[in-house]
Amino acid sequence: MTIDQPMSGGCQCGAVRFTAGKLGRPSICHCRMCQKAFGGFFGPLVTADPAHLEWTRGAPTLFRSSAKIWRGFCAKCGTPLTYQMREGVELAIGAFDHPERLEPQIQVNHKKRLPWIDHLFDQPVLDNPEVEAAHAAIESWQHPDHNTDKWPEDAT
Repeated sequence: MTIDQPMSGGCQCGAVRFTAGKLGRPSICHCRMCQKAFGGFFGPLVTADPAHLEWTRGAPTLFRSSAKIWRGFCAKCGTPLTYQMREGVELAIGAFDHPERLEPQIQVNHKKRLPWIDHLFDQPVLDNPEVEAAHAAIESWQHPDHNTDKWPEDAT
């Protein structure tokens, strides 16, 4: 799978934004380092061609998580952005403006997955209109899922 059309994305606060073209294989990684880096059950990543990756606002801060890996994140809000190695770069799928276009095609480090992950979506769904209304009423200060000339929008 290769996605040739450029896709944009960035961190939660908007301090770091990117445009990436020539995206490769979307995946999820179950290794413990990805779990910790994303603060989640796995790390959702997509390979990117560094020649077609442009940081359009700011740039990620790098943390060396192992002898071979650097992880990029926003220094202001902490959003995970990259998994970098000598061989290339992968971008966090959730950081894209349209993550729904990057359905994972493979699982990496499957033997390291959390023991209950295969049954995660068997759990009951909370369908509570009061909870949904409370969430809908929250005013988000998160950067919108599209490029902006400046952010926050009231900045001069």
